[in-house]
This record gives sequence, C-alpha cells and structure tokens, in this order.
Amino acid sequence: MHKHFDEASLFLPLPKPVVRPGEFVFSAMHLDHAHIIGMCGALRDAGATLKSVYDPDPVKVADFCRSFPGTRPAASEREILDDPEVRMVAAAAVTCERADLGIRVMAAGKDYFTDKAPMTSLKQLKEARECVRQTGRKYMCYYAERLHTHSGIFAERLIRAGAIGRVLCMQGFGPHRLNPGIRPAWFFEKEKYGGILCDIGSHQIEQFLQFSGETDAEVQLSRVANYNHPQYPGLEDFGDCCVLGKNGTAFYFRVDWFTPDGLREWGDSRTFVVGTEGTLELRKTIDPAVPEKTRDIVILVNGEEERRFLTDGKVGCPFFGDLILDCLNRTENAMTQEHCFKAAELGVIAQEKAVRIEKPF
Repeated sequence: MHKHFDEASLFLPLPKPVVRPGEFVFSAMHLDHAHIIGMCGALRDAGATLKSVYDPDPVKVADFCRSFPGTRPAASEREILDDPEVRMVAAAAVTCERADLGIRVMAAGKDYFTDKAPMTSLKQLKEARECVRQTGRKYMCYYAERLHTHSGIFAERLIRAGAIGRVLCMQGFGPHRLNPGIRPAWFFEKEKYGGILCDIGSHQIEQFLQFSGETDAEVQLSRVANYNHPQYPGLEDFGDCCVLGKNGTAFYFRVDWFTPDGLREWGDSRTFVVGTEGTLELRKTIDPAVPEKTRDIVILVNGEEERRFLTDGKVGCPFFGDLILDCLNRTENAMTQEHCFKAAELGVIAQEKAVRIEKPF
C-alpha cells in the first residue's frame, strides 16, 4: 500500500449505539418520501429513541408504525413540536415545503433532520440560515449517497489517509429508476420537487465538497432536459453540471431517470476521484453483470498496486451516531452546518442557471 497509508485504520469497529434508550428522543413527521424509513432506522440503530410520528395521511402513519412498532401516532404537528422530550424531528416532506417545516421545528427549540434536497430556492436558504443563527438549532440533511453507503465512508477514509494524494478532479453519476406508477403527483411538478439538479443532484455536490475538501465552488455550466417523458411536462429526466472548487478542484456530474428495467438496483451509482498519486472508483449500488449481488465496491489504483475493497457491512455509517452526539453536545462532528447549506446552495444555483436542452428530433 501507499507508504503513508494505514489500512487497519480504515476498517474500524462498526458503529455502536452512542446513547442508551431514552437518552435521545426524536420524532418523525411528513412522510412524503420513503427515505424517512432509512433516516429513522439509522438513528434508531445509533441509539436514538423514536417516540412519535405525524402525517395528515393515516395510511402513511400506519405503514410507518408497521416499520417501527411502538411508535405513537401524534394527532398533529404541533403535538410533536410542543413535546419537551423530543430533541429532534426527522422529516421527508414535499421538497418545496422542507425549509418552512425546518424553520417551524427550529423555532420550537428542536433540531431538524430532513431528506434531501433540503430546500428548493435561495430565498428558503437565506431564511433557514437566519433561523439557525437566531435559534442555535441544527438543520441537517440526509445526503444518503455518501452518508449511508459503506463505500462512501470508506472512500473518504482512503482520501484522508493520503491513498491518492491531493484530489484534483471528480466525476459523479447518479442514474435513478423512475417507477412512475408508485410516485406521488408532486414528484412530477417542478415547483414542488425543485428540478433534477436541485433534487438528486444534491447528493453529487455534497460528495464533491466532502471528498475534495472544498468549502465553496462555482457552477460553471448546467443543463437539464425532458428527453423522453412528454406525459410529465414538469419532469426533468436528465441533468448535468460542471463545478469548479475555489481551490481549483474540478467536478462533473450527471443525474437522470433512465435506469433500465434489467438492472437489479434503482441505479448504477458511481463516483470517480482522481488524485495526484492515484485514483478511486466507487460502485455504490451494484457491480453490473456479476452474478453475485455485490455493492459498495471501492477500487483503488496508486503507485504501488491495484486494489479492490468490498466494504458492504464492513465499515458502517457513523454519521447518525455523530449527529446524535452533536445535538446533545452542540458540536459539529457529523457535518458542519455550513457544509450542509453550501451543498444545498450549489444545487439550487445549478438548477437556476441550467440551460434547458430542447430535443433536436
């Protein structure tokens, strides 16, 4: 391995609960995206106690309680916000409603953990920043393609250990399967989901900031299109973007809704990282055409060797335990507030600057 590289440090013990039952109580509300299951499950695995849930749709509440037996249905949002035992609210509201909800949560004295994208406009971002400043509460986001993948955690450890030297450029690819039959109506309304670069593009930008160490960047080019879904005029089924970090790191990403039905996963999500002394490839969801259903693969090539790491189930996702401790201790070890907001800001800017591709055929 690289002379500055300590492999043993990368396979640290899997995260364990960071608090005892009842020491950190949270609730869930507004269950408009299924990501809320992953968010709440990961917090619970890290030791948090899920007390209650609210959504105006009783069917969603019943489904949620089947996933988390013992969770108490609340009669209203206000009931949760007024509960002094609840320290944090996890939510997956309609995207355009997430910022206003977060402001209500923080104004009630609680920390907020939202699905991505955390907001859809720069006005919402400004208002959320101001509420954080006034209340001292946290506004955190579930950027799952890094935070909740073993390969994403492992790759960051490799980068921090110097395995590929200084990061120079990155490429990210986030194809998704559309599954229109199970999507809610708001999913196809741009003013509600925010556009493809704001929505699933937020994963890509957040990874770029984290892996490169950049704290700010410029969106140099962005494009969107509805290539093949005229029945959904509000949908953008393709988007791509070029970003340049303030320290010179280059980044290109592409997101789309064209995962073929023959793929066994929702998408072949990949990230490529080029450094001064090596390269990384992350195959987060699947290794296509391999009989075994293998995921979370990290491929390292540097001056000494080629190396393929199978990280699924071997690394863990410490973000959720770190977030619990951050809320208790008012620290910023899981993610800084500025990092969370900067990823959101760049996604919104990319969306606002995007050139719409009109089909030439």
